[in-house]
Amino acid sequence: MTAKSTVLFVCVHNAGRSQMAAGYLSALAGDRVDVRSAGSEPADEINPVAVAAMAEEHIDITANAPRLLAIDDVRGADVVITMGCGDACPIFPGKRYEDWELDDPAGLDLQAVRPIRDAIRTRVEALVEELLRPTE
Repeated sequence: MTAKSTVLFVCVHNAGRSQMAAGYLSALAGDRVDVRSAGSEPADEINPVAVAAMAEEHIDITANAPRLLAIDDVRGADVVITMGCGDACPIFPGKRYEDWELDDPAGLDLQAVRPIRDAIRTRVEALVEELLRPTE
């Protein structure tokens, strides 16, 4: 990894999973990692239940907005984490790709979104530990 890695989270609507993951990574890594998120078919707004779930963790994602995935987003990222975007995400040699299989929180209530949020947090914590591990 570079001195300061860029991580791109991608899901279809960029309204739930990728926004929660970006919120966690920003909160846990601060300015030590550049965080981006996008969607192959972005929604009009962030899922309000995802916002509420993150608010329980004292992470405010209300200033974010779903945005369309661009090729330059992928080109500029060191790590690309997809969450159900399938073949919509372009592949560039030399990039690190991970696909996190997580349920889509769209249409779910807060009680059903909490386990998704918690699974995202666990994965982001492991990512932070790996990205910020001192190199020997």
